[in-house]
Amino acid sequence: MKIAETYSHLNGLEYLLVHKRHIWEELQSVIAAIDAERCRTKVSKEKRMRGKLLLSPIELNRAFKTQLKALDWQESRVAYWVTKDARLIRKTLTLAPAQQKQEILAAGEQPISSYNQTDFAKERVAIEVQFGKYAFVAFDLFVKHLAFYVGDQIDVGVEILPMKSMQAQMSSGVAYDEGELYNILRQGRGVPAVPLVLIGVEP
Repeated sequence: MKIAETYSHLNGLEYLLVHKRHIWEELQSVIAAIDAERCRTKVSKEKRMRGKLLLSPIELNRAFKTQLKALDWQESRVAYWVTKDARLIRKTLTLAPAQQKQEILAAGEQPISSYNQTDFAKERVAIEVQFGKYAFVAFDLFVKHLAFYVGDQIDVGVEILPMKSMQAQMSSGVAYDEGELYNILRQGRGVPAVPLVLIGVEP
């Protein structure tokens, strides 16, 4: 596969190029090592493409996982506590998890344990490989990457998506780079408030 397009949100790519160039080079090598045609294993049952052999999101994700795990990219979690009181959440948002719980209890509210998880993290960079439904990308960009950034676990998040030309060779409903770029840009320059690199890939 190859990188067709990149978009740098809040100087995410510039950060990698200056401070983590080896990580950027590693990502490029991972993408180049994946043969998308070997992932063309899904027989379509959709009316408009019935019987056609499509690129399989499961196989593509598996290929990325194999490559990234071999380079020591690991799953990571950020734990936190929530409650029903919005003002209390704002007050505790930037505190360490133990302090969050204490503050919520001290206010007489019920603390609820929660967490965000990312499949690939290394050297304060998180990667989400997204060949699933479009709703998952919004969660990655506006919740996962942001939670890790606010929790001081990462400095930049990376989202890997198929280009529209590649998405057309997959099941319907899969997110694609151009559409998610539009979704980011229409929010304004500062939203989400986390440096990101959007990478559009194709065979």
